[in-house]
Amino acid sequence: MEPQQPEPAPIRVVFVLLPGSLVLDWAGPAEALRIANQRLRAAGRAERFAIEFASPRPTAMGSVGVALARLSPLPTAWDGPGWVVLVGLPGDAIAIDNPETQDLLHWLRGLRFERGRLELVTVCAGAVLAAHAGALAGRRATTHHHHLGELREVEPRCEVVSNRVFVIDPPLYSSAGVTTGIDLILHRIGELCGEALAAQVAQSMVMPLRRGPHDPELSPFLAYRNHLHAALHRVQDAVSERPQADWNVPRMAEVAHTSARHLTRLFVEHAGVAPLAYLRRLRLATAQLALASGASVTRAAEQSGFGSDTQLRRAWHQFGLPGSPSEAGSSSRA
Repeated sequence: MEPQQPEPAPIRVVFVLLPGSLVLDWAGPAEALRIANQRLRAAGRAERFAIEFASPRPTAMGSVGVALARLSPLPTAWDGPGWVVLVGLPGDAIAIDNPETQDLLHWLRGLRFERGRLELVTVCAGAVLAAHAGALAGRRATTHHHHLGELREVEPRCEVVSNRVFVIDPPLYSSAGVTTGIDLILHRIGELCGEALAAQVAQSMVMPLRRGPHDPELSPFLAYRNHLHAALHRVQDAVSERPQADWNVPRMAEVAHTSARHLTRLFVEHAGVAPLAYLRRLRLATAQLALASGASVTRAAEQSGFGSDTQLRRAWHQFGLPGSPSEAGSSSRA
């Protein structure tokens, strides 16, 4: 039996708010992190995100007139991994000639961002604030389309990417604005906690279509979920959490509290795929992740629920993946 791995240190996520900060820029991502923690607790795992809200002043007025009070001071020390989240402000351009923004920029200039230690997340015009602080020099980033020209002007050394939901250039993670901040945080949840958990968070937020830098349909953990059928989502959650379990259609039907024949109709009607084909796609994706982590073909087959190497290789070719499992494993160890 493999020794249990210790739980990773929680990530301190600091949402930095200025007067007028766009509420949806921070409330949506914060809710995604809260739901992720909730799901982790329900699964008997430790919470992964410690959320706080900071500002140069203890109070601020949000973009829709909601008063924000008891905000924490801007952190002066970091113990463990952390994210600084900068969000957008109303207006066609970002004004920095006010005391709160000047205090924020001074604080940002004193930070040293590093992948896996202290990372910078920007939502909407939060990227412009980061650019004014000099944090985007030599980086790739995006922002709301209304601020793309402004971002290029403020920081000519930044490669500004247009028409993208979010851009990843660690330790910088930037999103185009408003709801795309949720997409970015879901992506990060998937990276850190697993795509199955990220899919559950997206479903809790009624976001069956997750957007990203690549077509989300490329990920079987996200595919076939563009529907709102609760029983079917319950089955898909269970299968994605344990694809290696001894699943068949009757056992899936027990999760949905329906008959096997009716479950098959639900899958075809709402997900556009048969239940066993869906299961094979998830198992294949799990095997790919295992191979990418250095597992042998035999070990990858075991971890993903395939009965043998032969079954894994057959599924590999059935779904048209390039090369072979052996080649995928070799390339990951090269």
